Amino acid sequence: MHKHIPTIKLHDGSIFPAVGFGTYQLKGSQGVQAIRSAIDAGYRLLDTAYNYENEATVGQAIKQHGIPREEILVTSKLPGRYQQYDDAVTAIQESLYRAGLDYYDLYLIHWPNPNQDHYVEAWQALLDARKWGLIRSIGVCNFLPEHLDRLKAETGELPVINQIELHPFFNQEQQRHYHEENGIVTESWSPLGRKTNLLDHPLLTEIAETHGRSVSQIVLRWHYQLGSIAIPKSATPSRQLENITLFDFELDQVDMDKISSLTKADGRIADQDPAVYEEF
Repeated sequence: MHKHIPTIKLHDGSIFPAVGFGTYQLKGSQGVQAIRSAIDAGYRLLDTAYNYENEATVGQAIKQHGIPREEILVTSKLPGRYQQYDDAVTAIQESLYRAGLDYYDLYLIHWPNPNQDHYVEAWQALLDARKWGLIRSIGVCNFLPEHLDRLKAETGELPVINQIELHPFFNQEQQRHYHEENGIVTESWSPLGRKTNLLDHPLLTEIAETHGRSVSQIVLRWHYQLGSIAIPKSATPSRQLENITLFDFELDQVDMDKISSLTKADGRIADQDPAVYEEF
């Protein structure tokens, strides 16, 4: 793991960095360059998904950069339309072919899609793919406690990670508490409140000025101190480095509470409630 990034141990024994790099919308040659730059900056966890249509871009960036495969951790995700068992197995294989990888370090079910009600058999496919060596660790995204309880009841195993929408406007306190009680690591998507005015908020600006940091660094440090793995995305090398320079300062509890107080009941960016949302 990169020497400047602390690590988190998952309940299956895997070691993951405390901050990763999101690759959503990074495609083609420009995407390859952005991901190579992120690896140069020190990121060792890359997050992609079948539905991002850029698994090949991620794989090409790793190949071009030349970093040894064992020094990088790659996550991808199963789309909603392939949650039936046989479809899920094929999609996992296709994910690997697209990326040109022999295995994924982490594979997630992207959404529970409860109306379709196939997420348990999708989870079984991930369990089997791990047994076959296609995946090292298995997890989910956007699963509510009721979905996680069902996985445990029907398969006997909980995910190592649940990647959820998490930012100061939607701090997910109850969900995070459930994770802590059940040994699940929280991972934050849209950690900087994409498409909101979060980074211009006066409270965050004031805290940033006090610490001599950017607002992005303050928010990402908040995620780290909550115990969550944030996966910020940027194609700009200077911003990539800024977003990973989080571990030489600390927020006190007053600052943490102030940031958490920004949460809203309707704080989801796109109103994607996992209880009803269906991903294609």
